[in-house]
Amino acid sequence: MARANNMDLVEVAPNATPPVCRIIDYGKYRYEQAKKEKESRKHQHASRVKEIQLSASIDPHDFKVKLSHAIDFLCDDMRVMVTLRFRGREMAHQEIGKQVMDRFVAELASYGTPVAPPRLEGKSIKAMLTPLPRHKRAPNPRASTEAVAGDSPKANQDREAQQRQPQKPPQFPERPAENQPQSGFVNNPFATLDGRSSDTGHN
Repeated sequence: MARANNMDLVEVAPNATPPVCRIIDYGKYRYEQAKKEKESRKHQHASRVKEIQLSASIDPHDFKVKLSHAIDFLCDDMRVMVTLRFRGREMAHQEIGKQVMDRFVAELASYGTPVAPPRLEGKSIKAMLTPLPRHKRAPNPRASTEAVAGDSPKANQDREAQQRQPQKPPQFPERPAENQPQSGFVNNPFATLDGRSSDTGHN
């Protein structure tokens, strides 16, 4: 029957009892299976979780560095767990840590959304962020900055091509005619002696 319809007889469930076979186009079947595997790998990548640790007294520069790392993770379709830990007497001023966490989550609003509002767990405030869909997500500013700076593959190829080109030797300006001697060698150390001897002979 499969040969009559110019199709293939494929065993799709070999472990079943009895085994299950289907009359299908084997090339199309392989294409659909590869597409499903690609989608499953994409979901596995999105299930990876990266952690960012903050503190209530974090430095502004460190805050920006942590923020850029979180943006990179979200743009790579990873979830981000943001953890702010209180140390010592910082527990007496939890509102300061909550302000830092709220500001951090607000800065990531264009790249990810929190699963739930930040909550206090023991001596830490935690928030889980999931990446936004790509068509709703803002572009990674670091990637655009690298492209402008000339780190794109096209710019690197052009730079390498220029380096491979042979460089012309430097051209020095010609010496003025009046400074050149009428005859003899250039920079002849005996020229002055010859002049002196001729002057002495005339005298």
